[in-house]
Amino acid sequence: MAILGEKWTMVVLREVFTGIRRFDDMRVRTRIPRQVLANRLAALVGHGVLRREPYREPGARVRHEYRLTEKGFALYPVLVALAGWGDRYLADPQGPPIRFVHRDCAAELHVEVHCAAGHPVTDRRDVLPRPGPGARRRRPEL
Repeated sequence: MAILGEKWTMVVLREVFTGIRRFDDMRVRTRIPRQVLANRLAALVGHGVLRREPYREPGARVRHEYRLTEKGFALYPVLVALAGWGDRYLADPQGPPIRFVHRDCAAELHVEVHCAAGHPVTDRRDVLPRPGPGARRRRPEL
């Protein structure tokens, strides 16, 4: 959550995932204040989620656009899952504002959960949280 938990971070990622890569285009589309957008982009670059790529418009200075890294692309299922949740519970009667579809067949994407053995997990009651190898005992507050 330290990387993704800030309010504007998912908005910035949504823009990049949908092909908006340039600062000014993001700012106009999202209305994020300039400094907030600059901070979010810098943080995502700093965490290795995005990388800066230089470009130059004819007659203008060099600027940068933002592209997803492998670490960033790994967030795609998260974005699709959040969009699916919003489509289910928050969409207007006309439908959702964006649909994610498979390029090859145009079928809509959805996220499914499977265990490592390949079994689909459809009921949240079938999931048991267990401490992982990096778990640490919490010390009680003094």
